[in-house]
Amino acid sequence: MRSDRLKPLMQYPWVSRVAPLLQQAPTVGRLLDLCEENHRLLLELAPGLRHMEGLHCSRRPGGMDLHLEIIEQTPYTTCLHLTYYFDHHEGQIPDPDAVLRVYHDARQVEVVDLRQSALPVVAGYHPPSLRNKWRVQIFLSKWLDYCRHQGHRFEVANQLLTSEQG
Repeated sequence: MRSDRLKPLMQYPWVSRVAPLLQQAPTVGRLLDLCEENHRLLLELAPGLRHMEGLHCSRRPGGMDLHLEIIEQTPYTTCLHLTYYFDHHEGQIPDPDAVLRVYHDARQVEVVDLRQSALPVVAGYHPPSLRNKWRVQIFLSKWLDYCRHQGHRFEVANQLLTSEQG
């Protein structure tokens, strides 16, 4: 299984602090607040997000390269892919691997898809599940904050030349 292969690859320092948050009972209001917080964190990483297109890579000395791909830009939303790529004997493996929809007018981020091996955030998923939406938003919040603390940042001018190089 994919997650079993990745366990030795990725251990985030903030995972132990997230586990208690995952057990909290969510409310719609708390979920919307978290989606708004994730919007703020994402814009700290990519301040020009509304004007970005294509592939971008943020590199930090001694850290993993963070990859961002703009999937779709519309007047009010941006759909993007955010991931790290780990070299593995089976090829590059993305983890965490997130597809996000950013609602610029509402200042919210929706997790469209999230695959990761650090925490069991989607165990027992039955869409639409408030608890699972809460859990993936918490994971996203901690991951975005971690990336921000690592010094990652995407600028409009830092596009990769082709998807083959990314």
